[in-house]
Amino acid sequence: MRLSALADNVGATKKSKRVGRGPGSGLGKTAGRGIKGQKSRSGVAINAYEGGQMPLYMRLPKRGFNNPNPKKYAEINVGCIQTFIDKGRIDGKSEITEEVLVNLGIIRRKWDGVRVLGKGDLKTKINISVTGISKKAQDAIERLGGKVTLL
Repeated sequence: MRLSALADNVGATKKSKRVGRGPGSGLGKTAGRGIKGQKSRSGVAINAYEGGQMPLYMRLPKRGFNNPNPKKYAEINVGCIQTFIDKGRIDGKSEITEEVLVNLGIIRRKWDGVRVLGKGDLKTKINISVTGISKKAQDAIERLGGKVTLL
């Protein structure tokens, strides 16, 4: 095997089309773009324009409801709460509120409220007061004798 004998597979590389390089190339002068007009200029994109015909995206039916201003919740998992209790950053015996979580820097901001999700394991009994909670997280808290208060 010699380096000089190495070659690409047939069809692996393709020569690029060099346009505007004289009449002998077959793509000189207008470079295959025809004459004048918007499409012959550079930097023109006429996406989804169908020559005055109603575009496809406008012909298709719209379905459902798209809320223009949905609620945004800060989310925290029960496993994350347990981690901070283990580290001593949260006191598991006192009530955990949204303000406590923000003040300790566990969540950055509470947006429209805090929602607790059920990922991870909870080993400590806690009392928590939040805007929303998933069924799995609520079961995990109440299984240990904790209490959930929804705001």
